[in-house]
Amino acid sequence: MKKILLSFALILYVITAFSQVKLQPVKVDSLVTVSLPVGFQKKDTLGQHIYSANASFGFMTVIVAPNEKNNTPLKKETDLNAVLKKYITSIQGQSGAYSSAIRQRDTTIGSLKAKLFTLKNDDGTGNVSLVNFTLLYTQDVTYTFEYVYPELRKELVKEEYKAFTSSIRLSPQLQRNDQYLSNAKGLSPVLKVVIFGGGAIILVLIIVTVVRRRKKLSLS
Repeated sequence: MKKILLSFALILYVITAFSQVKLQPVKVDSLVTVSLPVGFQKKDTLGQHIYSANASFGFMTVIVAPNEKNNTPLKKETDLNAVLKKYITSIQGQSGAYSSAIRQRDTTIGSLKAKLFTLKNDDGTGNVSLVNFTLLYTQDVTYTFEYVYPELRKELVKEEYKAFTSSIRLSPQLQRNDQYLSNAKGLSPVLKVVIFGGGAIILVLIIVTVVRRRKKLSLS
């Protein structure tokens, strides 16, 4: 798994634009489109395509990182969850001792499952920055959408952040089997309780029945 680039450490102090910035749809590859501010920059580094731009209240970055060529297909959703968890752990590990991944939750983009979380970074002097992450894993490529902003602006960024993330569009070609092969969920927790609980009750009834029969036989 290629190392995720953390842009927030480099651009924390260059978020200076406060005028309303217009967003425009940008095709980051043949399968994914997202809206970015006019005048965004694109860089290719370490085999990754990185799109970045100052917005009105934060800084937007999109990383398109090809997975290893011999990447093994994921078999089920639990495998996907493990991969996303590993990504989050890796990102947090690269971010310093005062960083923490908070507000982790699942969402759906098109037909695919994505992971949302916020990286909270304290430089040790009271300056706190936040990075809202959207992680989208596919068999061939992992997409990372970042929105960086100082904690003091957390109320101001809501509409702009929503406009950024809600603009993510996927090609119909991307389907769930581009993430993992089997849709089998296994037994749900409720069904497990019913099955195992019902089995326990049946076992108790059998034991009681056997004991009663033995008592009747001994009395006769």
